[in-house]
Amino acid sequence: MNNTNLQKAYFGGGCFWGVEYFFENHKGVKSAISGYMGGHIHDPGYRLVCTGTTGHIEVVEVTYDETEVTYDELVRLFFNTHDCSQTNGQGPDIGSQYLSAIFYTTPEQKEIALNVIEEIKAKGFSVATKLYSTLNTPFFPAEDYHQDYYFKTGKTPYCHILKKIV
Repeated sequence: MNNTNLQKAYFGGGCFWGVEYFFENHKGVKSAISGYMGGHIHDPGYRLVCTGTTGHIEVVEVTYDETEVTYDELVRLFFNTHDCSQTNGQGPDIGSQYLSAIFYTTPEQKEIALNVIEEIKAKGFSVATKLYSTLNTPFFPAEDYHQDYYFKTGKTPYCHILKKIV
């Protein structure tokens, strides 16, 4: 594997456990790490983020090999595994920390995400997903017990299902 082919992508679609599950099991994804982005506190912990007062969103940092999977494919997987129309959380997880969000690293990633969103809207779906730049927005990994949650427990996602909309 050539490290120059590795890219990062950041997706928030409710509880990070389910988002992480679908990405870490996808071809071309080398790692999926649960964490937090977008808030105003440096390196917050789960208990603090859960208060909904830090401005952070639960996200997954996806490291992928762009010779094996495209960013467009990852964006489509993201939209096919959560309810992008929900405005105040995801499934039973309610609050600003569970919002649907994409943190893009380049103008090209932003353009791809916007194109997919327009495609979804053209099919009659509403999209509450917000796009944010990663510029000056660090990623903070979540605590170890959140990483690979479904692998460790042998369970499957309860808030996320694969439902092809795009």
